[in-house]
Order: sequence, then C-alpha cells, then structure tokens
Amino acid sequence: MDTQSYKTLSANAATVNKEWVVIDATDLVLGRLASKVAMILRGKYKVNFTPHVDCGDNVIIVNAEKIRLTGRKMTDKVYVRYTGYPGGQRFATPKELLRRKPTAVVEEAVRGMLPKNRLGAQLFRNLHVYAGPEHPHQAQNPKEIRLNEI
Repeated sequence: MDTQSYKTLSANAATVNKEWVVIDATDLVLGRLASKVAMILRGKYKVNFTPHVDCGDNVIIVNAEKIRLTGRKMTDKVYVRYTGYPGGQRFATPKELLRRKPTAVVEEAVRGMLPKNRLGAQLFRNLHVYAGPEHPHQAQNPKEIRLNEI
C-alpha cells in the first residue's frame, strides 16, 4: 500500500494563499451576508482548510449602510453593551446604530459568527467594512464576488 497518497496536508502561515474580495452589501439580508462572510474569512471553502490557521481571504464590504433586516428587527432587535460602570448598561437598536455608525451592525454580525478565541480576533482583522461604495484597497486588486453564487 502506498502511504504517500494518504498524507493529510495542513496549511500554515507560509503556505496559505490569501486573496482580497469585495462584496456589495446593497439589499442583502444581514444574517445571510454575515454567515457567508464569516465562512470566507475562516477559509472553509478552500481545499487546504486547516481549523487552527488563518487561511481565509481578506474581505471588503461596501455599502454597509444599505443592508436589509427582515421582519421588525430594525426596531425590535437590541444590541447591549456595558460601559464598565455601575448602571452603565446601554441599549441600541439597529436603526439607531446604523444612523450613528453605519458599519457597526455588519461588523457585530460577522464577529458573532467567528470563533471566540485568539484566532477569531485575528480573522476579524481581515474584515474591512465601509458605509459607502468607495474603499481604499484598490492596490490589492480585489475581485468582486456575488454571495448568491457561492
């Protein structure tokens, strides 16, 4: 029996092939967008996916302010944060958050779908979210992908 053909290939920082992709978030449902972006950031669609290595792509999301939430989530969903002081619990709806910081809703949705450890923090640094259609990453020659085709 030839044991060479049964070797499992594991990616590492030197062998990973990271690319840049652009996603237009106009009229996309927030949760569906976030789950696909988290999968791309993690690299789960790649042949040499390794669970403990950052082998995903760098993702640029444009038009984050034009995302869509289904049902009454725009007013009923609540984001909770804590300032660290007694009585410092703060609440915000997606509508308020989009008005104040348009990229925060998408960033929080994607962050919630990544691992809750050091690898997740490292993967989150590969996400770049912009409220409008412009982004400063033209030099990386990002390819545009449509999430419906993945």
